[in-house]
Amino acid sequence: MKARKKGRPLGSDGLLAASPFLLPSLIGLIIFSLLPLIISALISLTDWNGLDELTAPGFFAEHFIGFENFKNILTTPEFWNVLWNTLRYIIMYIPLMLAASIAVATLLSRQRRGVTAFRIIYYIPVLTSWVAASLIWKSLLSPQYGALNGILGFFGIEGPGWLLDENWAMPAIVLVSVWKDMGFFGLILLSGMIGINRSYYEAASLDGAGAWTKFWRITLPLLSPAIFYVLIVSLINAFQLFPQIMIMTDGGPNGSTQVMVERIYKYGFRYYRMGYAAAFSWLLFVIIMACTGLQMKLQKRWVNYDS
Repeated sequence: MKARKKGRPLGSDGLLAASPFLLPSLIGLIIFSLLPLIISALISLTDWNGLDELTAPGFFAEHFIGFENFKNILTTPEFWNVLWNTLRYIIMYIPLMLAASIAVATLLSRQRRGVTAFRIIYYIPVLTSWVAASLIWKSLLSPQYGALNGILGFFGIEGPGWLLDENWAMPAIVLVSVWKDMGFFGLILLSGMIGINRSYYEAASLDGAGAWTKFWRITLPLLSPAIFYVLIVSLINAFQLFPQIMIMTDGGPNGSTQVMVERIYKYGFRYYRMGYAAAFSWLLFVIIMACTGLQMKLQKRWVNYDS
């Protein structure tokens, strides 16, 4: 059998033969991804309240308002306050999460007795549901009866209001999010550290390099692909911040923890402004795509794929 030349496009016979294998995935992609995207885009151009029958005759002609939802969102101070709250969370969350994850990965990469048990312990918060974790932390951060302020009080420090204080509510959410996520991202970075060739460290030791020099000159550069992946995933997750906000603060106090997804949910399912919520979600989609695209472009400057 004559081999197909490299780079030659697959012929119609090949596509026909592969279609039975591609069809299930293609059907799933259309039904669960492309179709909802198209429907949400159409809904964003309407004033649908989420209660009227979406498939009723003349529905689109009756409820169509064009880009009015997008105009209203972008011209209201609320959107920019919500965007700033989201960016404020990202600015605090990403560096802390990355530092904590690298620290966890560094500690767990050392071959010592009991390290497997510690890996399991660090991963337990990841397995805990956000509902349970948020309720526990809401109790721990209580200004009057919380354990955290109790510990601070033992050392003579007056703890802040945490979730009841406009200045401390978002840092408290960041603290909880880092605690929950560092085990997951730490294991990803750990797998990257384990994959680094040990001969680099041996050669550095022969040249008299210390642990700190090895970390900055060897570990971080060769770990950059894993760090890049962590940054991409964590940034997308940060823009989608929702469960901890809804359970711990509900957007308060005084709107200081209102974020994008929280607004989308409330406009859609509390205020029954489904068209407005759909427009809000599309703006979030554009922002996430723009940030991800920027990261993909900038990665060429600092990500090292040499092993």
